[in-house]
Amino acid sequence: MPRNRRPQDREEKRAEIVVAARRLFVEEGYDAASMTRIARDAGVVSNTLYWYFQDKDSILIAVLDAVLADSMASYSEILGSGLADRLLWLVEELEQLGRLVSTVHTRAEKSASVQQWHQQFHTLAEGLFRAELIGLGVPADEVDPLVAIGVFVVEGLLMHPTDQAQRRAVIETLLNSARSRARSHRLST
Repeated sequence: MPRNRRPQDREEKRAEIVVAARRLFVEEGYDAASMTRIARDAGVVSNTLYWYFQDKDSILIAVLDAVLADSMASYSEILGSGLADRLLWLVEELEQLGRLVSTVHTRAEKSASVQQWHQQFHTLAEGLFRAELIGLGVPADEVDPLVAIGVFVVEGLLMHPTDQAQRRAVIETLLNSARSRARSHRLST
């Protein structure tokens, strides 16, 4: 029986470290959250962190995975909403995690593992948007450029905060363009 208990305790402790790091990364930023501080907030000694994680970037990736899992669960609750509402939700989700978003972009330049996570996140997000555009009937040769424009729109809205009405107008303009391209394609075929 003790064998079954030990892995569970290990996973619970690992989860506690992730919770502590997540709070610190979001509230104070990655650079302000030292390994010592993460350990103290998780209720372990600093060296113990290295039993669970290779380095601070490994903790960051675990935090990002937890945030993504939480966001995907929330996203599943709004799947019945229109695409504009879902894109607005995405901008708001990312905005709430502003420090983490900035950290990912900064650390991706210095850490191969964070760069890989960032690429996987983009692949997931872009894949979801690509599927939506294909579902609208956007011509195949226009899907990838519209996906890139969508990424630029979301990142632009994050970097240049606007009110809700302006955000909606920007997103609706993007989607109206996609719908127009789809209509033109249907009429020409």
